[in-house]
Amino acid sequence: MKFASFKINGATSWGLIDGNDVADLGAVLRDKFPDLKSAIAADALAEAAKAAGKAARHPLTAITWLPVIPNPDKILCIGLNYENHRKETGRTEVEHPTVFGRFANSQTGHLTDIIRPKVSTDLDYEGELALVIGKPGRYISKKDSWSHIAGYACYNEGSVRNYQRHTHQFTPGKNFPNTGAFGPWLVTPDEAGDLGPLRLQTRLNGEVVQDTTIREMIFDIPRQIEYCSEFTRLEPGDVIVTGTPGGVGSRRTPPLWMKPGDIVEVEIDRIGLLRNTIADEK
Repeated sequence: MKFASFKINGATSWGLIDGNDVADLGAVLRDKFPDLKSAIAADALAEAAKAAGKAARHPLTAITWLPVIPNPDKILCIGLNYENHRKETGRTEVEHPTVFGRFANSQTGHLTDIIRPKVSTDLDYEGELALVIGKPGRYISKKDSWSHIAGYACYNEGSVRNYQRHTHQFTPGKNFPNTGAFGPWLVTPDEAGDLGPLRLQTRLNGEVVQDTTIREMIFDIPRQIEYCSEFTRLEPGDVIVTGTPGGVGSRRTPPLWMKPGDIVEVEIDRIGLLRNTIADEK
């Protein structure tokens, strides 16, 4: 199953993707599950999907896409998690995942603009697989980690590189508003299947700039969940953005920055295609 968050006629909602339409579950289940995160927290996605037959249907062309989870408690990003990316940055090997945070208001949805801020032209792409936590937990073991996942989505962790490099802390460069694209939808684990062979591609104006498979991660998904749950309690709707492969624009000669009018796409087999246009901050 695929679920999305969106706006329709000015109202925020969520629903079940069915072909070229979305069944507006938010409208029929608002008292019980006002948003996708609340349905995930109740472990009720399958139950909610049964209401699709009674829900209004909207063509996907009529909605404004929101980040898959617009209101996560936290977004944890894993840095330097593909060997070719670690090597292109010149970073040393480490024993534990590199983790930093994003804020919810740094996100944007599918087919919306990624905003290049007024203070920088160093806007870079980072195509990634994101996972959404379904079941809460602390000290989650690797063997139990899969049962804590509600689903997966594409993520473009747009980074303002000069702000990222002001200090050793990544936070400023990773949190400019409307730079983290998240979408188009959440794919449940049964539909995603085995993640290892899935191909992740980032394309800028149609040119492939990143290309890998999920199995190339240094720290796999069970290790990420295990490690993150050691230092924080993972809650339903939390997002873990699992890392980007090599090929980022900042490590090219000359650097390849995203600029207004560019179209950037992140596509992952069986997960989806996330597309955004770059625009300047007004």
